[in-house]
Amino acid sequence: MKISLIRIGKLHLDFAQSGFAEYAKRLQHYTKFSDELLVVNSKSKEEDAIKKTEAEVILKKILPTDFVVLLDDKGKSFSSEQFAQYLEKLQHQTNHIVFIIGGAYGFDDSVYARANAKLSLSAFTFSHQLVPLIFGEQLYRAFTIIKGEKYHHG
Repeated sequence: MKISLIRIGKLHLDFAQSGFAEYAKRLQHYTKFSDELLVVNSKSKEEDAIKKTEAEVILKKILPTDFVVLLDDKGKSFSSEQFAQYLEKLQHQTNHIVFIIGGAYGFDDSVYARANAKLSLSAFTFSHQLVPLIFGEQLYRAFTIIKGEKYHHG
């Protein structure tokens, strides 16, 4: 199975990027993991127009057979163990899971319409700079739970 992460935005926090890179490297032990950072320059200052421009770029990256999960504050919340169970179930249903981190304004309705699921990392609001690091760690943790490894002590 392959897992991809698509993220919108620019990187400003080097420590967050290097932390995410560490987990991305570790994930290669469990799955084919890829990460794509999309820097979208909208000519508009209007929120809806920016989301629409980002959506056009995102939707071009997704295949019809991909299982798409949006990282979204309106999504379902899981414990680490529940997320591991969810991920394990998805592994039997699809060959490619695409997780997407949207831009500062969230997702356009067209991206919501294409999504198969929405996942919330927390009730807290995180900087877009930190979300890849937090998600990368949780994805890595999920695989260690699935494999029964000692990383997770829950």
